[in-house]
Amino acid sequence: MKDNTGVDMIEKIIGRVPEIKTLTAMLKSSKSEFLAIYGRRRIGKTFLMRNFFEKEDVVFFNITGTRRGSLSHQLSHFIKRVGDVFYHGAQLKPSKNWSEAFETLTNALNTVENKKIVLFFDEFPWMVTKNSKLLEYLDFYWNQYWSVLGKVKLVICGSSASWIIDKIVNNKGGLHNRLTRHINLEPFNLKETEEYLIHSKIKLSREQILRIYMAIGGVPYYLEKLEKGLSAVQNIEQLAFTKKSFLLEEFNNLFSSLFENYEEDIEILRLIAKNRYGIGQEELLRRMGKSLQGKTGLRRLKMLQDASFITSFKPHLHSKKGIFYKVIDEYVLFYFYWIEPVKDSLLEKGLIKGYWERKSTTAEWYSWAGYTFEAVCYKHIAQISAALNMSPTAIPSAWRYVPQTGEDGAQIDLLFDREDNAMTICEMKYTEQPFAIKKLYAKQLEDKIKIFQKVTRIKKQIFLAIISANGMKETLYSEMVDSLVTLDDLFMGG
Repeated sequence: MKDNTGVDMIEKIIGRVPEIKTLTAMLKSSKSEFLAIYGRRRIGKTFLMRNFFEKEDVVFFNITGTRRGSLSHQLSHFIKRVGDVFYHGAQLKPSKNWSEAFETLTNALNTVENKKIVLFFDEFPWMVTKNSKLLEYLDFYWNQYWSVLGKVKLVICGSSASWIIDKIVNNKGGLHNRLTRHINLEPFNLKETEEYLIHSKIKLSREQILRIYMAIGGVPYYLEKLEKGLSAVQNIEQLAFTKKSFLLEEFNNLFSSLFENYEEDIEILRLIAKNRYGIGQEELLRRMGKSLQGKTGLRRLKMLQDASFITSFKPHLHSKKGIFYKVIDEYVLFYFYWIEPVKDSLLEKGLIKGYWERKSTTAEWYSWAGYTFEAVCYKHIAQISAALNMSPTAIPSAWRYVPQTGEDGAQIDLLFDREDNAMTICEMKYTEQPFAIKKLYAKQLEDKIKIFQKVTRIKKQIFLAIISANGMKETLYSEMVDSLVTLDDLFMGG
């Protein structure tokens, strides 16, 4: 943001409490520090770095890689920034390679007295062009010069999370064990989303915020698109279901910026998204096709997981069944379920006004909302655990039993395996009104618990918790429930 003179203004950082603690400790350190920060595109990495360091009394050198930029372009931009930051805009001698560029930077660092220097290399993977040897020279100059100065704080940042993890965090070469700190920046949780909207002067109830969150998650860049004075339904309609809407065009833009063969990655996500309770690794690899078998397919899955689009897990008490995958990104799920089926109409003319308002009152919407509410709950396990007063040793997981014969199966959304000889089984329910346990559902719950006890042979005490967006209504069967977690609990810190 700029003021009316064109000068950059420092904006308030919403949330990001652990990250600010890390950055503060790094800045206060008397030693040189090397930080890697990664997280999917649009998550606010650059915003956090700029707005934290530009308010500090430091020399802040920031350079951003150019996507598909040539080596000469990257070097030219780099040297210009050195001149701007350290020599009051002086034009410096061009560099032919990164060794010369880093030598120029090193000389510039030595001109600074009594101040700490932050070197922020943003979208660093884009700077590493083919045969540029940038990583090797970074390794040399960090180890030989910058790390011994004491005043240098090097920050390597990138949206390609897998690249940063593989090449920087888990580097096997000269940068091995040189990293002093790292930050995996994730989307806002519900509490941070609420804080962001309040800061933006957007007044919405927590139920309205939840409806928005179920469509776009806690991605700050998407939240920026919300308009003051519009309801959740109106905002989503405007962002998703008008001609060439933002959420329609963002999908390919997002994946093409992160992955080389992004069409294949989208197909992998589509395969996983079709399985509400997750899909096993072996079955998934088989469905992905011959070109993505073995290590190639596993690498692609790791890239999607590093970017926080999917998660992997081993079903509790069934670890021998191997790894399962689930899509956990709200926007991806929303796009596949609601936007993609009407994509052609959205590209040509948009949809009839009021489309989303009508859809959001249908049985189909409530079915989808129930599924998506579960995904939101999985991202707020810490808040649920706190509401249930769980010990830090309690293990959160899910459980599923699919029988081979004609007997009944069972699915448990979330359970906490505790060390006090007890288990808490959680049911997640999204309803517009307070959830009511009726006779049929009460019987289903009893059967589910019996199947769980029979199959697992667990002798622990079983407690039942309901996670309901709008609380519970008292019925004859309410006494089955030992604990209740509401939407307000999900908005707590954690």
